[in-house]
Amino acid sequence: MGTMKKYPASVLPLAVALPALLFAHTVASRGFERDPVGSLGAQRDPVGAPSFPQEPAQAGERRTVTEADVERWKRDLTNWGRWGADDERGTLNLITPEKRTQAAALVREGISVSLAHDAETEATIDGPRPYQVTPLGITADEIRVSYHGFIHTHLDFLNHNFIGDGVTYNDYRPDPAEVAAQGGHSRNTVHNAKSGIVTRGVLIDMARFRGVPYLEPGTPIHIEDIEAWEAATGVTVSSGDAVVIRTGRWARRVEVGPWDVANAAAGLHASVIPWLRERDIALLGGEAAQDMAPADADPAVTVPEDLGPRPLHRFALIYLGMPLFDNLDLEAVGEVAASLDRYEFLLTAAPLPTRGTGSPINPIATF
Repeated sequence: MGTMKKYPASVLPLAVALPALLFAHTVASRGFERDPVGSLGAQRDPVGAPSFPQEPAQAGERRTVTEADVERWKRDLTNWGRWGADDERGTLNLITPEKRTQAAALVREGISVSLAHDAETEATIDGPRPYQVTPLGITADEIRVSYHGFIHTHLDFLNHNFIGDGVTYNDYRPDPAEVAAQGGHSRNTVHNAKSGIVTRGVLIDMARFRGVPYLEPGTPIHIEDIEAWEAATGVTVSSGDAVVIRTGRWARRVEVGPWDVANAAAGLHASVIPWLRERDIALLGGEAAQDMAPADADPAVTVPEDLGPRPLHRFALIYLGMPLFDNLDLEAVGEVAASLDRYEFLLTAAPLPTRGTGSPINPIATF
């Protein structure tokens, strides 16, 4: 990975102190309550106003997301109907012409970097369905890929995950037989992103921020961690941003080899869900899926009929209508961002214009 640039000594204390200082604000503004075993859910006074807990959480204290939290978020945070009953683009609506202009102004050095992992052509534990590249003579080839999963960089769109009896963003309820007969979905398809994704990208390099080459599997990232990073870097996540989070998955894979990243991954804690809606980000990306695994959530939430083993991932797609980048490789962009001391850039990506549930993707960061 090369020499890792660390934050200046004057900044490092922020990484330790700010999570504790920001915790009270985080708890109050997102409405969590302390349950008998020390988790955090919705704490409000009798008339519904948020209130502070009596004591800050101690280091290592569990903050399991409860079924009551999730049911309240489904009701209070949903974007269904926000852009009309027929909307199929979800949070991509937050990328306005003004946002694109702002993003374009971030190009100063003219340095561009791919956020995609190289195509894997050998089966591994984290990628059992590799790319199949078949030469057709010397002038052509055939490429086949089942791109969903935990190895290939791809975009998940708003017909990829469902809940309950088969419902997804904006109350789309497809008939599986019709989807098969028609060769694709009638709504919420990735074709809605045919004109591309052009917006401000923000790299939250949490591994570098903590002074390590990678976060160990199962390491959670909480709201206060993100806000401590914002305070230290001076970058504030805002409406319409594409936020990508580096945990160092690929650096660890180089060191220890492939592992079952579907069930053991560093990532966002499910309690970050309200922050996604509060900041109104347009798109979220991670180096696997976006959640920590295993998820720290009530088992009633992680059943397949509800939000499943990756509750933040499924909540973002279904209730927020937020497209997701999976399996990004943020090693190269992390090095460039650290060398320039710049963690915002122009992000561009163009999915294949099909009626599918997503697309292989090669997002580009330009500084």
